[in-house]
Amino acid sequence: MVKIRKSIFLGLAGLVALGSLVAQDLEELKPKPEHAKALFVTINLLEQYHYRKLKLSDSLSSVVFDNYISSLDPSKSYFLKADVDYFEKYRFELDDQLRSSNLDVGFQIFSIYRERALERHAKVAEIMATEFDFEADEVLDTDFDKKDWATSREELDDRWRLLLKNMSIPHKLLDKEWSEIQKSLISRYERSTKLLRQYNGEDVFQSYVNALAHAFDPHTSYLSPISSENFQIDMSLSLEGIGARLTQQLDYTVVFEIVPGGPASKSKRLHKDDKIIGVAQGDDGSFEDVIGWRLDDVVQLIRGEKESVVQLQVLKEGDINALPDTLRLVREKIKLEDAAASAELIPISEGNNTFNLGVVSIPSFYINFEDRNKGVQDYRSTTRDVRKLIEELEQKGMDGLMIDLRYNPGGSLQEAIDLTGLFIPRGPVVQVKNMDQSVEALYDNDGSETLYEGPLAVMTNRNSASASEIFAGAIQDYKRGVVIGENSFGKGTVQNLINLNRPVVNYMNRLINYERSAKRDASELVELRNNIQSGEIRLGQIKMTLSKFYRATGSSTQKLGVIPDIHFPTPFEPEKVGESGYENALPWDEIASAKFTPTDQVSDELLDKLYELYLYDLHNDELLKELANNVEEAKKSNLETSISLNLEDRRADSDDNSGDMDTAIPEGEVFTSEEFKEKLTNDIYLREGLKILANLVKQDVG
Repeated sequence: MVKIRKSIFLGLAGLVALGSLVAQDLEELKPKPEHAKALFVTINLLEQYHYRKLKLSDSLSSVVFDNYISSLDPSKSYFLKADVDYFEKYRFELDDQLRSSNLDVGFQIFSIYRERALERHAKVAEIMATEFDFEADEVLDTDFDKKDWATSREELDDRWRLLLKNMSIPHKLLDKEWSEIQKSLISRYERSTKLLRQYNGEDVFQSYVNALAHAFDPHTSYLSPISSENFQIDMSLSLEGIGARLTQQLDYTVVFEIVPGGPASKSKRLHKDDKIIGVAQGDDGSFEDVIGWRLDDVVQLIRGEKESVVQLQVLKEGDINALPDTLRLVREKIKLEDAAASAELIPISEGNNTFNLGVVSIPSFYINFEDRNKGVQDYRSTTRDVRKLIEELEQKGMDGLMIDLRYNPGGSLQEAIDLTGLFIPRGPVVQVKNMDQSVEALYDNDGSETLYEGPLAVMTNRNSASASEIFAGAIQDYKRGVVIGENSFGKGTVQNLINLNRPVVNYMNRLINYERSAKRDASELVELRNNIQSGEIRLGQIKMTLSKFYRATGSSTQKLGVIPDIHFPTPFEPEKVGESGYENALPWDEIASAKFTPTDQVSDELLDKLYELYLYDLHNDELLKELANNVEEAKKSNLETSISLNLEDRRADSDDNSGDMDTAIPEGEVFTSEEFKEKLTNDIYLREGLKILANLVKQDVG
């Protein structure tokens, strides 16, 4: 067995005993022969074709350096200041090393990270040998960006004492015995230790290259061969279970994508970047701590028979609440119909009038490419389905229409354009600026007449992204309808997947020809190329940002998103949640407006009138007032950067957050029929949105 060389940082940090012991039987982490070739091609692809047109430089090297250290140790719980100070000498050298396909620094830093992590995990049992003092008034600082690196082993010991104490409190709140808590947390880090020991060169390469890719923008990334394989799992298989695609970030299983129409999507409580830390089978099963598990093992635990129950413990992205969120989901096989648009007609009373309002919910912008390519006459798509739903609603006497795009992550760009065409005359819907700076306006050009010309509202939230923003922005630009709700996500970029096999083989063919022309032995290169061509050696993929979206007015949706005409209370701070919360996100900008003629069905004067009516509700409607108060409390909580480690304080916080809001519609309010009262009671945003739409209808009819 090849032993890893002892870290030169041990002497600097004074860690001469435990650090070397835990590393004694570790396999050396080193690049595979194909990694250098894949890196060379990746850098060339990024420099030539990425929208940002960045070149490897000292300034980019600094960003890569910070990305890499942060990705390995985001909470500053493993590296010591002496380690990071030593790494600093590489801050402005990574570009030169990467340019020459040298991966040594990345692998060396990862090896030190593994040593430090193994050392920390080995101390968990010692730290937890005695029960913590839960009556002490201690706090855990969660503002890791502002926290300094620990200067000594003893300081790290104390940080881990506070971390483990914080992890223990949720168990204490559930009245678990200390011995049970000890066993649970010690087992967690035993699994993490096992995972650390299983890391191989491909894991390190993916982490290091992603530090480079994310320096270009947050949506550009490298997918290792196994990650690529998981990403492209056959759809019929990937839609079994809860409807969530998962990925792994060091010790955590993280939600990569929510499948529209699945149990997770319907719950509206599981989102991208949430961390799954526990899984229980059935309603009565005990939770199994899955921190430190390999991804495939977690997936197997979550999957199960159709109609069976699985419970998840989830750490929300950026959430520092006392307890993780617990979700109960019923597994099912997701059919296209479940992820398709749906509609209902809801009667709403406003003043002395009752209006029948149609609500069309669109979970994603989808199209059945396979059926369309086969020539199937009635293939499914968002636009086709919504057309039929609107026609059915109009036959039932619809007075106004709400398009609900909440939690819609996007999908087919063409479907967003075609759907817009149902509501506006022919014209530009979106503009696309490519990596060569050329701009193309994409039109609604299906040749059909406008389907619906009546009162229209569009509802968005912070999870409405990409194609959803194109549709909502176009409706707003054409003054065709009122956009209501929360600011949308702000994803205004387009990515393509590039498989590295072909460009790497082409690059290797040039290397082989060069070596042969110099009369040098190229047999090793030929063998490596042949193994890649045959599939014996698999390469990954690059997901790269190539284009950027702009509205018909020329304003980008990037970072800014679509700002609603009537903004509902929201706990989300734009600079922290959504695209603007990502480091290295492409900036907002604008280009020249496309030529188009607004319909002017929604004038500024009308918007002002509707906003006044909304403000009246905000100050007088008890449900909306309570929602706004809860949102303000949530905002204050989100600003907190420390957590109390006093058990009674946490118990009080937990009790304060556990109560359900009194959302009963006040007695005597003639607002809607009994059939829809519960639905609108549980969805205050939709309730208020429909009241605004009812007022829009009232203005429209006189």
